[in-house]
Amino acid sequence: MGRLHCSLSKTLSLLFFSFSMLFCFTTASFNLTTLSFDEGYSPLFGDGNLVRSPDGHSVRLLLNVYTGSGFISSSMYQHGFFSAKIKLPSDYTAGIVVAFYTSNGDVFEKNHDELDIEFLGNIEGKPWRFQTNVYGNGSTNRGREERYSLWFDPSKEFHRYSILWTANNIIFYVDEVPIREVVRSDEMGGDYPSKPMSLYATIWDASSWATGGGKHKVNYDYAPFTSEFKELVLDGCPMDPIQELPNPDTCSETDSWLKGHDYHVITPARRAAMRRFRQHYMYYSYCYDTLRYPVTLPECVLDPKEKQRFLETGRLKFGGSARKQARVARARRRRRSRVTSIASDQTDTM
Repeated sequence: MGRLHCSLSKTLSLLFFSFSMLFCFTTASFNLTTLSFDEGYSPLFGDGNLVRSPDGHSVRLLLNVYTGSGFISSSMYQHGFFSAKIKLPSDYTAGIVVAFYTSNGDVFEKNHDELDIEFLGNIEGKPWRFQTNVYGNGSTNRGREERYSLWFDPSKEFHRYSILWTANNIIFYVDEVPIREVVRSDEMGGDYPSKPMSLYATIWDASSWATGGGKHKVNYDYAPFTSEFKELVLDGCPMDPIQELPNPDTCSETDSWLKGHDYHVITPARRAAMRRFRQHYMYYSYCYDTLRYPVTLPECVLDPKEKQRFLETGRLKFGGSARKQARVARARRRRRSRVTSIASDQTDTM
């Protein structure tokens, strides 16, 4: 049965409400098996700022003036589906990053792999933004980041965020909407993540870059900042961390099992939802950043409708959010209306 994901902030204008309603996403729910915290995860840092629920099925991560906090999966995985329902801090959140990601940087320090979902806080009254990124074999000099806004307020209620990683592709999901797919190609070579990774969730102070390029810092008058995680999912092939280079056949059964799940396939309906999301909520993509990458990286699939919206810097021509684009469109309509009115008046006086 479809679910309608259209929570809107009370602070948004009626115009933005109408605009957002045009791009609500109706998608079928995934069939998932969740874990308790102790079944799949361990504290990573900031123990006093990691608070488990009495039933052990949810956890809160806090950031205060002393420390942030985080947790890590108890195993490393060779491919998998990693997911959680997350609720972000509210009010003034500038400088804060809440991250949900896979990495093996602790094992492969110089050639690590990583798949990121990073939520970027903002000043009060401005919405959270988020970015995704893909690194393979230490390819941090070839960042593959994209940045987006959301069609709901992620601090008001829980939403599911997920990463699917297989031998052939990577899909990032918000709820059941695929927002990005990276398809492996021979040309990518070692840039495609291929080594076992752990799942991480963290909250931390990124005042130096997260909001306005470092213009707005974390204000600890609003602390503690709390992010909440529940309905945790780890579907994958666990690997012994000591076995840094596993036998490729070890996880073939798990890979086949992943292929049988609905999150493995982007149906035509989900493909259409992804296209709508990217056309209206993505405000930066490395694929359209021709100054940074004069030769487009091999995995990029350029969408003409997306491309016409971006400058050669990879950023939007008309602002960084659906709300701002709506304001620009409204201003254009007013200008056209005035021009039409003036032309009509001139005709009447002739």
